[in-house]
Amino acid sequence: MKAGEEFFNFYNHDFVRVAVALPAVKVADPAYNGFQIVEMMRAAADRKAALVLFPELGLSAYSCEDLFHQRSLLQACRAELDRIAAASRLTPVITVVGAPLQIDHLLFNCAIVINRGQILGVVPKTYLPNYREFYEARQFNPAAHAVSDAIELCGQTGIPFGNNLLFEADQQPLLKFHVEICEDLWVPIPPSSYGAMAGATVLLNLSASNITVGKAGYRHQLVASQSARCLCAYMYSGAGPGESTTDLAWDGHALIYENGNLLAESRRFSPDPQIICGEVDLERLTQERMRQTTFAANVRDYRDRLRGFRRIGVKVELPRGERLLGDRIYERFPYVPSDPATRDERCAEVYDIQVQGLSKRLAFSGLTHVVIGISGGLDSTQALLVCADAMDRLRLPRSNILAYTMPGFATSTRTLTQARRLMQALGCEANELDIRPACLQMLKDIGHPYAEGRKVYDVTFENVQAGERTSHLFRIANLRGGLVVGTGDLSELALGWCTYGVGDHMSHYAVNASVPKTLIRHVIRWVAETQRVGSDASAVLMEILETPVSPELVPGSCDAEPSQQTEAAIGPYELQDFNLYYTLRFGYLPSRTAFLAYCAWSNRLRGGWPGIPASERNQYSIGEIKKYLRIFLQRFFALSQYKRSCIPNAPKVGSGGSLSPRGDYRAPSDSEAEVWLGELELIPDSE
Repeated sequence: MKAGEEFFNFYNHDFVRVAVALPAVKVADPAYNGFQIVEMMRAAADRKAALVLFPELGLSAYSCEDLFHQRSLLQACRAELDRIAAASRLTPVITVVGAPLQIDHLLFNCAIVINRGQILGVVPKTYLPNYREFYEARQFNPAAHAVSDAIELCGQTGIPFGNNLLFEADQQPLLKFHVEICEDLWVPIPPSSYGAMAGATVLLNLSASNITVGKAGYRHQLVASQSARCLCAYMYSGAGPGESTTDLAWDGHALIYENGNLLAESRRFSPDPQIICGEVDLERLTQERMRQTTFAANVRDYRDRLRGFRRIGVKVELPRGERLLGDRIYERFPYVPSDPATRDERCAEVYDIQVQGLSKRLAFSGLTHVVIGISGGLDSTQALLVCADAMDRLRLPRSNILAYTMPGFATSTRTLTQARRLMQALGCEANELDIRPACLQMLKDIGHPYAEGRKVYDVTFENVQAGERTSHLFRIANLRGGLVVGTGDLSELALGWCTYGVGDHMSHYAVNASVPKTLIRHVIRWVAETQRVGSDASAVLMEILETPVSPELVPGSCDAEPSQQTEAAIGPYELQDFNLYYTLRFGYLPSRTAFLAYCAWSNRLRGGWPGIPASERNQYSIGEIKKYLRIFLQRFFALSQYKRSCIPNAPKVGSGGSLSPRGDYRAPSDSEAEVWLGELELIPDSE
């Protein structure tokens, strides 16, 4: 995004809206079909799409068979191309239509790219199916038979012709598209694979594709896998209503995928014309290609062929000046699937990864006991659940879990009670160790005012307690031959919210280190709801989920509840996990992350998901999003890397990344944050 641009417009954040149209057709009636194309082209422009794709041979209809050899039909198609090109002069959308064209005495099944009255290029079909119900080689020639690489059409000369064309938008350098036709996708190496390696971020497929039982599912697989392998968006347009049913049937299937994810799909077997739209995230695709070095290696292997691509500039007029938020839904919890069934699968897999990691470490070390501190809060609860399952899988008694709750100066009655009940319910060896005497001695030894009766609750006061807890755990592990299990999570590592060294920063093995706070919350809920650990433990788990997140290091006026609120200091974890995902996983600009957060968390999307507690249905203004993003950027880039540079071993859990210096993330401990904080200023303070 640039200074002065409309912030609340997805085009200014490197998104582009694309459309796939399924018009009604009449077989061998180009005038009717051309009229439908023009109407839907205008409808796509009204929906602020930059690009619209129509089906294969849509001007004539695909099912004309030997009528394709009739000059009257071919002439009528050319006449309609004239009309479509003329109509496009006043219609700001790039249009790709299908038509039969006779070139150098040969007939080709073609895709014609039209923009603002100009025919920018014509792409012939590369692979012609000639098996089962298909007889295209009877009428058409493949691209390889072409003699000319430039043609005359609709009074325009020098039009590029071939399957090696790459179209590049002038106002959006990240929008480059390649066109292929139907069967081209079904071969082992589709032409679009080369188009993607040549730089195309969006691949287009004009298709007819009759329907047979099970074929729609296979189309999904083809389009999804091609978009994922090529790290691109893929637009697919199948034949709509009106094709001949002499021997075949048609379901009007349109798809838009992005890197394996479905953005939009038509309603199959609809008798009415349809347009589907999707906002393609061009920046995400570019970031993925930059990170996935094997994509570049594949480009290197085929660089001689890729040099043969012809690049065609496209003048586009993107609606950048108006408010345009788009229809794409961004999940508020990117680490947590919104679909309940998928969410349960994710929680189970996360849990299994953590348990497998700890089980392997114990088996390798020869240790049979673990030592863990239990606070009655989220993180230590999740770690204790992992310990219990690891003991079960190793066929060791849960009493080998040496669990210690260690009340300090600010421990509330609520969390202490929860810790006691949880340890008992899980059947571990439950211990209680009051750290206050040891802390008082330390404070006295270093001359802290609190030891003299003054209520000075500074960082030293807090860290003495965190340090004493960890010091006790390590010495207990020495004494009893155990492994200290760390409880800190990915969100805390990102924000530096841990006591360095001899504190909650350190352990022998950290099972939660790549699991963010929002995901831990859902894993615990999944364990409770599935009764994995029994009804008594599940009841405690549900109470823990309702407990405010707190370090409990500073006393308050009430001993019953935690007095400190972590999120009051560092911002809501639900927002900070959102910021973390898009910063760590994709390296997005702060302004872009804020835009996505606004789309996900603003008042325009109310209610959250079914079954999600009201506490997780919050809404944030752009001003609040900017405020908390500033905290995140300052802490993540300028303050906390030195803590992450020396963290304990831990299993990587998700593709959203980890912060291990031995794995996903390597960064200097003394870098500046000014480039991120400076870019933050492009975000408005209010709407």
